[in-house]
Parts: sequence; structure tokens; C-alpha cells
Amino acid sequence: MSVPASPTSRDRRRWARYLVNERAEAHVYRELAARRGGEEREILTALADAEGRHEAHWLRLLGGEPARLPRPDVRTVLLGWMAKRFGSIFVLALAQNAEARSPYDDEPFATPAMGADEKIHHEVVRGLAARGRRRLSGTFRAAVFGANDGLVSNLALVMGIGATGVSPQFVLFSGVAGLLAGALSMGAGEFVSVRSQRELLQSTQPSSFADGAIPHLDIDANELALVYRTRGMAESEATARARQAVEAARALGRGRTHSSSIEVIDHGEVVGSDWSAALSSFLFFASGAIIPVLPWIFGLSGLAAIVLALALVGIALMCTGAAVGLLSGAPPLRRALRQLAIGFGAAAVTYALGLLFGVTLG
Repeated sequence: MSVPASPTSRDRRRWARYLVNERAEAHVYRELAARRGGEEREILTALADAEGRHEAHWLRLLGGEPARLPRPDVRTVLLGWMAKRFGSIFVLALAQNAEARSPYDDEPFATPAMGADEKIHHEVVRGLAARGRRRLSGTFRAAVFGANDGLVSNLALVMGIGATGVSPQFVLFSGVAGLLAGALSMGAGEFVSVRSQRELLQSTQPSSFADGAIPHLDIDANELALVYRTRGMAESEATARARQAVEAARALGRGRTHSSSIEVIDHGEVVGSDWSAALSSFLFFASGAIIPVLPWIFGLSGLAAIVLALALVGIALMCTGAAVGLLSGAPPLRRALRQLAIGFGAAAVTYALGLLFGVTLG
């Protein structure tokens, strides 16, 4: 990589921009580190220190702190604002995309190590974001699915009914009925799903049915080893564990539970609470389903109500799509437009059917 003999004023302005961006990015990582603990705090602090080394490089080239500095990029300012106010998962998802667009690949005054650092930073931030995505995946899936289902299904309902030419009061009643029916259905379905999963997992727990028989087993050829093997132990380990269990039970003169050496899973942590899942699904669906009904709640009717409902739902669909894009590390605009197309496509079909039925009934 060839370096120009002497920097120009344009070069110095570019260095100053790099300087403020590196400084702002270090601040973002330190803000995130302050909100985390343990290993994640150490990783984020190390990232901030690395950005500090890059900042020092540009300061050396500039000959010290310039009298005037440009503002950081809008992207970096947004990251700093979000780091103070929102969860780290959104900030890390944005930072992942930002680190993927390193300006140092084509920068003659940046060292090769700086360009390499930025690529490694992308992978580090991606790993941290992946941790957050895994923690958030279940709740986020339920939130997006419930809200999006409420948006699309109730928009399709009020559009279809409104197109038949019925009174605004009937459209409002249908929308509220659709909201309650859908939210109750979602809540009941989630309750049954989580409760059934919990009961299924509980049936796999070790039982104490055969504990009393353990002292009477043959110490060299006892079938307790088969129990341990059904729990995932290797044959040699299961045989040794079974022998120990029989010896201990004989020494105590009573049965000893063979399940005590097997890890018992807390299924409440694995699948969550059935009532919490039901309530959250109800609320997520209702929060989405109320939006298409708002124009009729506030007294609008006809084309004005339909246009406003489309606008409100369109904004909500794009927000949920963009959120999915951010958290998945994908382009948020593309995901927002996809969500909008799906929702409006469903509404268009029901509106066309409503027009058809309205003409037929007329």
C-alpha cells in the first residue's frame, strides 16, 4: 500500500472525520459495557480500547487535537443515542452492519492492522449480537408474530367488510369483535401449547418407582446401568455409576434414588410460564389489531377511514419489518418493505372480495 509523500488539506479533513468517528464508536462501546457485566463487559471494553488506538493514530497524523473537528457521522451519533436509551441488542445489530463497512480498506494513511481490526470487530460484534438474539428469540418471535397477525388479520377484516358498503358502526363492531376473537384465540393457543410442552417434558423426568429395589440388585450384573444409559450416559460410565448406587444403597440399608445423579431440568425456565405466554400473546395481538380500527373508533368512515387505516397499518408493518431486519443483521428497509407487501397484499385480496360481495348483494 503506497502512502502519498505529503498530505493535502482534504487528507487532513478526512483524518479529522476518522478521529471523531473512532472516538464516538469507542464511546458507544463504553456505554454498552457499562450496562453489561462479566465477560461481555470485558469484550466491549476491549473493543473501546481498540477504537482508542485507532483514534490515537489519527491524532498523531494530525499533530494533536485540531482546533475544529467535524461532527461524527449520523450513523455513529444514532448508535450513541441508542446505547444510552435502548437495549444493547439493537445497538449491537446496528454496530454489526457499521463494522462491516470499514473505510480503511482503501485508505492509504491507515495501517494494515487497522483494516484488519475493523474486520475482526465485525465478527466480535456479530458474536455479541448473536448472544442477545438467542436470549431474545422466543419473546421477540411471539411479539412480532402476535402484533403482525393482529395488524394483517384485522386490517383485512375491516377492509373486506368496509368494501361491502355496510354502515361505519358495523365495521367498528366487526373490527372490535375480530380483535377480541383473535386475541383470545392467540392467548388460548399459546397457553395450551406451553402447558402441553411442560407436561410432555415433565413426563421425561426420572421417577422413584424402582428405588426400593436397588439394594437387592446384583452388584456385578445389575440393570440399573440400563436406566443410566437411557439417560444418555456411556456404557462404561453407566456401569460404574450403577455399581456405586447399589453399594451406597446397601450401605445405607435403604433404597437410594437413581435419579439423583441425573441432571433434572427446570422446565419452567426451558418453556416459560403458560399464563405469561398466554397474556403476552393476547396483548401483542390486541396491540396490532387495534390499529386498523382506530379510524372508525374516532368517527371516520368511508374512504377516509380506509386510507387512514392503511397508512397506520403500513407504518406499523414497516416498523416491525425493520426491527426484524435490525435484529437479524439484514437490511432493515428490505425487511420493512417485505412486511408491508405481505400485509397490504392480504388486505387487497379481502377488499376485492368485499367489493365483489357488495356488488352481488346489492
